[in-house]
Amino acid sequence: MMKIGILAVQGAFVEHEAILKGLGVVCKEIRCKEDIEEPFDGLILPGGESTVQGKLLRELGLYEPMLGMINDGMPVLATCAGMILLAGKIEGQEQTYFATMPITVRRNAYGRQLGSFYTESAYDVLGNVPMTFIRAPFVTVAGAGTLVLASVDDRIVAVQYKNQIALSFHPELNDDTRIHENFIRLCRQQNI
Repeated sequence: MMKIGILAVQGAFVEHEAILKGLGVVCKEIRCKEDIEEPFDGLILPGGESTVQGKLLRELGLYEPMLGMINDGMPVLATCAGMILLAGKIEGQEQTYFATMPITVRRNAYGRQLGSFYTESAYDVLGNVPMTFIRAPFVTVAGAGTLVLASVDDRIVAVQYKNQIALSFHPELNDDTRIHENFIRLCRQQNI
């Protein structure tokens, strides 16, 4: 039975859980170091506040083990703040978090006035998918080996690098489950 770990220290993890359970996937909320001792097949880094999540990852002893899992090939789906956690560079700040993707991101890239918006746009082989953006980042530089999965208004909003998928938007806030289904396929392929 497929099991996905979801970082559940802050942010929109419950919505990811609901979609995954609807697809028949067992979810494991990750809140402390003990939660990652039991094996799982993939990891979701949800939207929320990247600064808070980054701080809690270290305080709770999750940073090093999760970094090891990602570097060892654990499939990851990162949304909004999760994208910032994976980014190798963050514009305007020196500190990074996992820094496992060769991308540069701009935080709150759409500005506070717009804050959030909804659109539908082409996503890799899936066709048009609904995209809900909430004070979202976007990718300003996609480095070597990074596949651009989606762009909106010439701004990169979805990328894949090896086992990691990072999205500026929140697929968990819409009824369309194709992005999660795609992630489950990636997890299955990694675990064959």
